[in-house]
Amino acid sequence: MTQLDQPLSQPAKFTFAGNRESSRQGILIAGTIFCLWASSLVLLLSLDVAKLHPIGIVLAILWQMFLYTGLFITAHDAMHGQVCPQNSKINYFIGSLALLVYGLFSYKHLLKKHWEHHHYPASEHDPDFHDGKHRNFFAWYFYFMKRYWSWTRLIGLIMLFHGLHLIFRVPENNLTLFWMLPSIFSSVQLFYFGTFLPHLEPEEGYDEPHRAQSSAYPAFWSFITCYHFGYHQEHHEYPHVPWWQLPEVYKMRAIAASE
Repeated sequence: MTQLDQPLSQPAKFTFAGNRESSRQGILIAGTIFCLWASSLVLLLSLDVAKLHPIGIVLAILWQMFLYTGLFITAHDAMHGQVCPQNSKINYFIGSLALLVYGLFSYKHLLKKHWEHHHYPASEHDPDFHDGKHRNFFAWYFYFMKRYWSWTRLIGLIMLFHGLHLIFRVPENNLTLFWMLPSIFSSVQLFYFGTFLPHLEPEEGYDEPHRAQSSAYPAFWSFITCYHFGYHQEHHEYPHVPWWQLPEVYKMRAIAASE
C-alpha cells in the first residue's frame, strides 16, 4: 500500500455503524446493484428493439445508465474500504469486479488516481482536475476522459461487443442501446455531478482545504442524480462514510453550521 492509498483521517465528530454491520450493508447494497444491472441487461439484450416504443427505449437507456453509475459508485466506495470494511480482500474483489463490468477498467490504476484526487483536490496534481485551459464542461469532460484513456481497454471492449454479437447472437442494436450508450452516458453523469459541479472553482476562489462544494439537492434527487455523490464536500471531509450515509452527514453538518 502506497502513501496515497492510505485513508484520510476521519474526525470523530460523526459516528456510524461498525465494520460488521457496515460490511453486511455494503455487500447487500453492492449485490443489489449488481443483480439489477445484470438482470436488466440480460432482459434488454434479448428484446426485439423494433417492437419497443421509442419512449420505452429511452427509459430503458436511462435505467441502465443509472445502474452503470451505481456500479462505479460501488467501486468508488470500495476504494475507500467501505463495501466490506471487515474483509479487505472481499472489498477489493467487489471493487475490481464493478469496474471490470463497468468498462474493463483497472481497479488498481483507478485506486491510485482516486487517492491522488483526494490528497490534491482541484490542483495540478489532481488527475480529475482541468489543466487551466479546459475549464468549461465539455472541454473538461473530454480532457478528463483522455487522462483515463486506454487503447487496450478500447480494443477489449470492441472485441467483447463483437463477441457477444457473433457468439451469443445478441443484436448490435441492443448492444449499442442498452450496453454501450448507458455506460457512456453514465460517465457524463458521474463527471457532471461528481467532478464538474463539486470542484468548479467559485468566483471568489476556494475557501476550504477540500476545494469541494455540495449540491443542495433533497435526498431523493441526490440519490437519483448520482447516488448522493453531489454531497461532495461531505464525502471529502468524511471519505470513509459510504454513499448511502452521506445524506445523514449532510444534515448533521447543516445542523452543526446553524448552531
